[in-house]
Amino acid sequence: MATKSALITGITGQDGSYLAELLLGKGYEVHGIIRRSSSFNTERLDEIYEDPHVESRRLFLHYGDLTDASALVNLLRDVQPEEVYNLGAQSHVKVSFETPEYTGDVSGLGAMRLLEAVRASRLDTRVYQASTSELFGSAPPPQSERTAFHPRSPYGVAKLYAFWATVNYREAYDMFAVNGILFNHESPRRGETFVTRKITRAVARIKAGIQERLYLGNLESTRDWGYAPEYVEGMWRMLQVSEPDDFVLATGVGATVEQFAEASFSVAGLDHREHVEVDPAYYRPAEVNYLLGDPAKAGAALEWQATTHWHELARIMVDADVQLVQDQLAGRQVRVDR
Repeated sequence: MATKSALITGITGQDGSYLAELLLGKGYEVHGIIRRSSSFNTERLDEIYEDPHVESRRLFLHYGDLTDASALVNLLRDVQPEEVYNLGAQSHVKVSFETPEYTGDVSGLGAMRLLEAVRASRLDTRVYQASTSELFGSAPPPQSERTAFHPRSPYGVAKLYAFWATVNYREAYDMFAVNGILFNHESPRRGETFVTRKITRAVARIKAGIQERLYLGNLESTRDWGYAPEYVEGMWRMLQVSEPDDFVLATGVGATVEQFAEASFSVAGLDHREHVEVDPAYYRPAEVNYLLGDPAKAGAALEWQATTHWHELARIMVDADVQLVQDQLAGRQVRVDR
């Protein structure tokens, strides 16, 4: 049987690294786009990295960027993937208020550039577009594929452009293009500036005696937090169905930021009330108060279901960060695990 090939933008991120592992495990040849940097930014791929000199390797990394249309066209021509997963974006909501134009260029127009490159290549390629629960913004919960969008940040607005671009290319050019509207999904590989990882990293540092306080923004914001490795399985399933469609992936269970913090501190035997303080600097110009997904459609059509909910997720992430801090203090080589 011929090996299937896939191209992943954002392969060095949390989702990209888990997806690459999943596809390699399924026998795919995996190509990933990475941005040029003067420092190494591929640590999440350390466990699956393959020496470029090995002829039998199945993981290939290519320099490129979603702001460079010609690079995308050239790469698609050379790789000719059967599946494309667009996970690349400026994905930090708070940062998008400070860099709105850049966020729109990468997260919005970048998706359009990729869709157009696939269309122009005339390849029979299936496209997954990483959408987000931030599309719903102030829409009342629970949110499903039928809920009206009302984004509340430049990031959400950029992703709304990408969502409708995907739908438009599906309808106008009969492309197999889908939107995965994923609610928050976390792991030990989550970036340290995202609130869940910021919390669990602080727990580990406070437990080790190298940090005293954790400063957070709106403690009452409610989110539907799941486990990232389960969500990349859902991404893959969206490209295996007979007809393209858009799907919400979520746990259907919500928690406030304070509840997640309380659970995380309790894993380490600590009381969050003794260490957490609210800093208004972390409030957003427009808040999103309550995101709670309804994954019924994905359950029925994809046979996908989240099994790890926020309280278990907190334990997984705290345990990993405690081990990470212990390794760092002991001078041992550290790796991003799980």
